[in-house]
Amino acid sequence: MATAKETEVSEDSEAEFSRLAAVVSKDPRVDPPEVARGKGFGTKGLKVARKMFAFHSKGRLVLKLCADRVHALVSDGKGEHFDPGHGHLMKEWVAFGYAERRLWPKLVKEALEFAAGRAPRSATPRKRGR
Repeated sequence: MATAKETEVSEDSEAEFSRLAAVVSKDPRVDPPEVARGKGFGTKGLKVARKMFAFHSKGRLVLKLCADRVHALVSDGKGEHFDPGHGHLMKEWVAFGYAERRLWPKLVKEALEFAAGRAPRSATPRKRGR
């Protein structure tokens, strides 16, 4: 059972992710909510071309980045390999605790760039005004 402090941190973390998601969702490469409704890893999150690149889980921000970047962030002690719950660490997914929340905006943008770079050209909307 979670302590009151753990529950508070989890709620603060979720609110922080919601604020961040609202900002990032304005990028035209991010799927609009009506397209991104499907779940991945049992949760809703941010997607590009219907592929998840960021979500919130158990008080942590979870991002998809290249395996080398994930390894570097874990080695630096800034994040940890993401385990979706079955004991299998995901090599391209990294989780950041609430204590690292100051890094979240920069890291989410990095994950968006990674996801957008891997998306098929026809699947990513063109920027408005072109």
